[in-house]
Amino acid sequence: MALSSNFNFAPTASRRWSQIGFYTVAVLFNLCLTIQVLTVGLAYFYNPQWWDTHVWLVRGYSGLSLVLLVWVYLIPFPRRVRSLAASMPILLGLQFLTIHLKSPLPLGVLHPLFGFTLFSASTTLVHRVWQILSTKSDVEDTALTND
Repeated sequence: MALSSNFNFAPTASRRWSQIGFYTVAVLFNLCLTIQVLTVGLAYFYNPQWWDTHVWLVRGYSGLSLVLLVWVYLIPFPRRVRSLAASMPILLGLQFLTIHLKSPLPLGVLHPLFGFTLFSASTTLVHRVWQILSTKSDVEDTALTND
């Protein structure tokens, strides 16, 4: 089912709360990614024991990408937001493959590239959803003051 470009994303109260919840989970996912990048830096430059935290983090928060993937299709969001949410479990899967798959090709060199692409997609998702939510707030405030 395709959405037309003039699809009305104006929220009902429950839809608005669902979108705010989605935004909250997207921010949490992005914060976890940020902490994970910091822990890999700490492991490499400071103390290798931080590597355990780096691994523990991804195992802990990777399920959030699946939550976002399902959630983005339960409430109306533009195609770009849906693509960003769909890309995150794929990129996480590529992260796992590049670090765990034993191959004669050095696939591990792609691990940081996929990681930064994941971080970029996650950050863009947070910004896009924030734009949607803040635009709706402005529209709602204008509607309330003009009544």
